Amino acid sequence: MMRARMFGMAAAAGLLAGAAYAQDASQDGALERLDGTFSRAQAARGAQAFSANCARCHSPTQAAQLLLTQGGGQLLDAYHPRLYALMPPDVGVKPDAAVYADMMAFLMRTAGADAGGGEGGPGAAAWAEVQIPAGVVIDPDAHIGNVAQAVSWTAYRGSNLGQAYAPAGLIDADNVGELEIAWRWSGASYGPAPEARNITTPLMVGGVLYVTAGTTRNVVALDAATGQTLWMWRPQEAQDRYENAPRKGAGRGVAYWAGGDNEPARIFTVTPGFHLAALDAATGLPATGFGADGQIDLMDGLRGTPADGALPDIGSQSPPLVVGNVVVVGPAHLVSVRPRSRQNVKGDVRGFDARTGELLWTFHTVPAPGEPGYETWEDGSADYTGNAGVWAPMSADPETGAIFLPVEAATSDLYGGERHGQNLYSSSLVSLDGATGELRWAQQLIHHDIWDWDTPGIPILGDIPQADGPAIRAVMQPTKQGMLYTFDRNTGEPVWPLVETPMPASDVPGEQTWPTQPIPQKPAPFAPQGVTEDMLIDFTPELRAEALEIVRDYRMGGLFSPPSLVDAEDGTRGTLMLPHPTGGANWEGGAYDPGTGVAYVASMNQIYIAALESAPEGSDIPYLAAGGPPLTVRGLPIEKPPYGKITAIDMTSGEHVWEAANGMTPEAVANHPDLATMNLARTGIATRSGLLVTPTLLFAGEGTGGAPYLHVHDKATGQLLRDIALPGSQTGLPMTYVWGGRQYVVMAVGDGASPAEIVALALPD
Repeated sequence: MMRARMFGMAAAAGLLAGAAYAQDASQDGALERLDGTFSRAQAARGAQAFSANCARCHSPTQAAQLLLTQGGGQLLDAYHPRLYALMPPDVGVKPDAAVYADMMAFLMRTAGADAGGGEGGPGAAAWAEVQIPAGVVIDPDAHIGNVAQAVSWTAYRGSNLGQAYAPAGLIDADNVGELEIAWRWSGASYGPAPEARNITTPLMVGGVLYVTAGTTRNVVALDAATGQTLWMWRPQEAQDRYENAPRKGAGRGVAYWAGGDNEPARIFTVTPGFHLAALDAATGLPATGFGADGQIDLMDGLRGTPADGALPDIGSQSPPLVVGNVVVVGPAHLVSVRPRSRQNVKGDVRGFDARTGELLWTFHTVPAPGEPGYETWEDGSADYTGNAGVWAPMSADPETGAIFLPVEAATSDLYGGERHGQNLYSSSLVSLDGATGELRWAQQLIHHDIWDWDTPGIPILGDIPQADGPAIRAVMQPTKQGMLYTFDRNTGEPVWPLVETPMPASDVPGEQTWPTQPIPQKPAPFAPQGVTEDMLIDFTPELRAEALEIVRDYRMGGLFSPPSLVDAEDGTRGTLMLPHPTGGANWEGGAYDPGTGVAYVASMNQIYIAALESAPEGSDIPYLAAGGPPLTVRGLPIEKPPYGKITAIDMTSGEHVWEAANGMTPEAVANHPDLATMNLARTGIATRSGLLVTPTLLFAGEGTGGAPYLHVHDKATGQLLRDIALPGSQTGLPMTYVWGGRQYVVMAVGDGASPAEIVALALPD
């Protein structure tokens, strides 16, 4: 704790007065002189340079300690050549001398030196006269005062841990009401037609945002401070590949690879037509040496084909996962509630060399003959069954190299009569070795899934604090069925008991439901489960009576009540199901605060009719989903509010901390004539919020279809602090970063009619 004493001498207080280091005497005239201590502006430039050149290997405090330890007692003038020679290692083109001076100013500020205002100081210290202090230990909590360290966002949810957390606290409860739009970027000119809904989440590395935009999934680099377009890359795919793509649109974003020895950083994206493309992060040009002209064809090497010989219905909207020097791709398919056949391409997950594109490994989500799990598919159904892809983003543990796959359901979503058995590894959480693809462990979350409750969101990695021992290194999986399954991420052992619980059987001909399902004893569900009369609307007795009359035509029951026929013998028209096949939670996932051990999950509350009807003549699968609109009473949702909510869960105890409605009350509810005299509490909306956690705040949009607001909560209590107006509803997930001393909150938004935008919020400059 030496910060205050370290700079007690007048000479030390004048550290780094020059704004640039002169490599020779002729450049000395370019030095800025400042009475007092070195300038905030120089340290701010150094923060940006440090983020771009050093942050992937060193934290600011670690680098500052190295500077003081290895350069202690030396003059800065003499130490500069050594730093220039050593750091960054093995980089061909290094920053110029002035940038190194800025970074050393930043590191000295990190170590605790004061900022000067230019007046009243001890006088300017010449660069060649300043000595680096020796024998000083930096307070690990040291920071650089009013010059904020750069905070990056290097992966889909901030890092490969998937936490949606950033240690960026310049925006807090006291000033969040001052947030304003700092810049807007329009996707109007990207793609063959404007896209109204963009679900991208930007990355920010070294002052550059990387986003996807347009129906053809262009990759765009933006200036992090202004939103200015820096470069754009457009995929050019064969027309049939694009037209057949099951997952068109901007997608959820890109992945970043930091590069290696004399190798530039790369951006990876999966195109709608299912190519893996590698781009130079600085220029947007195809990466040299990767595949053919920077791309590899992900159709090559697939297992299984559609029954009609058409192009496989396979692609991905999610970014690949970069772990070390491996790029991992998981596929998505067409929604399988009404599949063309029981036969389909399989959703294998593959790892590729980040440098060359060489295929390194393949994991079979539907096991092949002789592989463990093949026996869980009765009558050889693993041979023809497809899907079981990984359409949601994946996460990784940087310490162990383990990766975590949220695997979806198999063909078909609501009828499993053609695939009797437990059906590993469908609807499972799977951990692999990221370098080799070898299975570490797997936990099936739904046996023989016939509810389309596949594993939908990024697995969240976090260390759960324990009062009487070391933290649990956990993986937390939010699910559509409204449960937060929690496992030791090294072993796969449940953190709380996982009880195989008897469930009702199906009476649909040919169906064989699995007799039990794994139910975690903690945490409690974060979404309503099963449908009973108590869950129906009761604003007025008349509305209640009409709701009861409507549900007489359907079966009701608890969680995992199976789908039923639209023309069942008992006269019912299907089974009422809650949560909906789209959640509960979905691809928006959740967030985790590593400082407090609290998880946050957004969920939706909407009843679904799980009904099956006979397939058309000639189909090799007898029953398909019958579909149907949501049930309503006089235009109001048939279920009680909240229609969407956010739940905070203390992962140490497994108990819920607070709940809050996700969003405002929809106008159709607030202005309904039957409710005109009621003072309704916020009902939330039947969407799933995109969440973002910072040191004190929880940011929550309303999601696609919601109102154009970003809601800000006190993350500890759930208290709503602000509703911040946006140009459209939040569609991509919010992220945050600090650049140039300013914190930004950025997300894609859309109003459903105008071209999608990306907006950045910040405090007034």
